[in-house]
Amino acid sequence: MVDVGEPAPDFHGRTDTGGEIALATLKGRPLVLYFYPKADTAGCTMEARGFAEHYAEFQRFGVQVVGVSVDPVEAQRKFHEKCQLPFPLVSDTDRTIARAYGVLGAFGVAKRVTFLIGANGTVEEVYQGVLPGPHVRRALAHWGGGSRSGAGEVRP
Repeated sequence: MVDVGEPAPDFHGRTDTGGEIALATLKGRPLVLYFYPKADTAGCTMEARGFAEHYAEFQRFGVQVVGVSVDPVEAQRKFHEKCQLPFPLVSDTDRTIARAYGVLGAFGVAKRVTFLIGANGTVEEVYQGVLPGPHVRRALAHWGGGSRSGAGEVRP
C-alpha cells in the first residue's frame, strides 16, 4: 500500500459521467482520494453521503474529493445520482488504480482506504478501516475541520 510521504501514483480513469480524470490534473490542491468496495451498498452509501454532506467544508479548505471503486461507469453514475454527490466517482474496472495504490482486496474489490494527498502530490495520511464514518472525520480533522458530530457523520 502507498504510504505516508510517498508520491501518490498517477492514474487515469473514467468518471461516472463518462469523462476522463487524472491525478496530474488534480495537483495543486489537496485531495481526498477514497476507495470503497461497492457502489450502492450500505457502508459505501454512508461514506459517500458523509463526504457529500461535508463537501462545503472541504471546499472551504481548498480540498478536492474523488471516490474510486471497481464498479463500471453505469453503476457509478447511478450511485452518484442516488447519493446526489458533488464530486466525481472513478470507475476502475481494470483495477489498475486500486493495484497502484495497493488497495485491491482478495475478492477483486477495493478495500475501504482513504488517502489524503497534499497539493504537491505527496501522501500525507492514509486511513484504512471497514467503518465509513472515521474516513470522513479523519479527512476533516486533517485539513482543519476538527472532530465533528452532527449531520452527515457516520458513527462507528
